[in-house]
Amino acid sequence: MDPHLPAPRAVTVVQLPDGTYTYTYAAHLPAPQQVPQQIVQHIHQAPPDRTVQRIALGSGVGAGAVAAGVYFGPLLVGVLTAIAANLALLAFLVVALSWGVVTVVKSAGGTDGKAAASSLRKSRRR
Repeated sequence: MDPHLPAPRAVTVVQLPDGTYTYTYAAHLPAPQQVPQQIVQHIHQAPPDRTVQRIALGSGVGAGAVAAGVYFGPLLVGVLTAIAANLALLAFLVVALSWGVVTVVKSAGGTDGKAAASSLRKSRRR
């Protein structure tokens, strides 16, 4: 910018109500109307308890223990859940198969089958 020239004035182009355009100074224009700002606030649930991480940080173990707690904690929960589901399925199969064997032995074996079923039932109660 050349120091010998006057400072530029803020001139803007305005459309008049009759549709024609004219030049005017920005200071002569009415102040723009501002719409009130809408604030959206999100309220989130509290983060889960990080007891293992807090203990690790408090005892000076460091970031490795914190990372292990964050990574292996949910992994351990998932593995234990899968093991529990497999054991529940296995227990259900054992109950169903033993019930089927007892029923078949009772119906097909006659007096010997009933005696075998009762001895099997007694051995399960022990």
